[in-house]
Amino acid sequence: MNLANESQHKSRASTLPQTTPIVFVVDDDISVRESLELLIRCAGWRPELFASAQDFLAQPRALAPSCLVLDVGLPDLNGLDLQKRIAGDRTDMPIIFITGCGDVPMTVQAMKAGAIEFLTKPFGDEILLNAIRHAIERSQIALGHEEKIRVIRDCYASLTRREREVMMLVVSGRLNKQVGGELGISEITVKTHRGNVMRKMKADSLPDLVKMATRLRLTSTSKG
Repeated sequence: MNLANESQHKSRASTLPQTTPIVFVVDDDISVRESLELLIRCAGWRPELFASAQDFLAQPRALAPSCLVLDVGLPDLNGLDLQKRIAGDRTDMPIIFITGCGDVPMTVQAMKAGAIEFLTKPFGDEILLNAIRHAIERSQIALGHEEKIRVIRDCYASLTRREREVMMLVVSGRLNKQVGGELGISEITVKTHRGNVMRKMKADSLPDLVKMATRLRLTSTSKG
């Protein structure tokens, strides 16, 4: 597909959400996997199919918007157990459960654990496609947030120790004179460090810098 190839080419020099979204399918029924593969491919996404939870877990984390269409009744490790297993490190991959014998407690358990949809077979193609579209949108938002955090962390890593000290005090509300008094440096030196912090952090304003510090969880440890 030309569009997919173009997206994969552009992804090397652009942000993650521009890559072709991946729809992972974990179902032990080969007929279900084959039908979903065709449906997903026709919708313009990239299907990745697995017959068991173990096979899926052996797959490295995808660096693209993605979602997981997951059967509940898998052999060995079932769908609900797999959901628990990946809850911590694959938060950017929403889960859509599919099952042939769902019940209310099972549905509640899955949704409370973060699933975005719980579909009982048989279900219409458009119902599943809408769920996948919603899941991929959420994945794109999550990946975008992760990318912003990564950029901020890289900027923060470029600060010197003194610049980090100045930043901590500035975002906690200290004036330049107060910062200088606490660090034992002149107000002029504080202004120089503060300017370096703003430039290196690519902050447009003090409120912008405070938001960055909050994302880095720096403000929670600052003095009032």
